[in-house]
Amino acid sequence: MHQSVEKILITQEEIVARAKELGKEISELYQGKKPPILVALLKGSVPFLSELIKYIELDIEFDFMDVSSYEGTKSLGDIKINKDLECSVKDETILLVEDIVDTGCTLKEVTRILRNKGAKDVKVVSLLDKPDRRIVDIRADFIGFTIPDEFVIGFGLDYNQKYRNLPYIGVLKREIYE
Repeated sequence: MHQSVEKILITQEEIVARAKELGKEISELYQGKKPPILVALLKGSVPFLSELIKYIELDIEFDFMDVSSYEGTKSLGDIKINKDLECSVKDETILLVEDIVDTGCTLKEVTRILRNKGAKDVKVVSLLDKPDRRIVDIRADFIGFTIPDEFVIGFGLDYNQKYRNLPYIGVLKREIYE
C-alpha cells in the first residue's frame, strides 16, 4: 500500500470483477441494437474504460472529452471543457464513462452538452458513486461501487494529478491535503 493511503477501499481484484459484471450488463442492454459510442471523461476514467471495454461484447467505438471541475479536493462548481469530442454524436446513443459521480455537477453538464449536440440517448456508467456529496439530482445508470464521503485516489482518481496509477481505490491520508 502506498504511504499516502490511509486504507484500501476497493481492491484491484474487486474492480476487475465488477468491470466484468458491468460489461455483461451493458452488452445485454444493447444486444441487437446499434452499440453506443462510449465517451470517456479524461483523465480519471481512462483506467476504468480500459478495464470495462474488455468485457463489452459489442462492436463499440469510443471518444474522449476532457472536462474539469476540481482543484485539489474541492469541486469548483464550474465546468470547463478542455477537449471536446472528435466524433459527431448527432442521432447517436452515448454511454458516458465516468470515474466518480460526486456532486453530480460535471455529469449533469456533460449530459446536457451531449444532448445539445444531438445525442438521442445518454446513459452513464461510473466506477464510483458518492451519493452523500450529491448536490444535483442525477445518477449513473450503471454503478461499480457506492462509497462513503471520503477523499479517494487510485485507479484514475487523483489528488493534484498524483496517485492515478494506483491499481486500487484508496482513501488519501488527511495530512496530505489539509
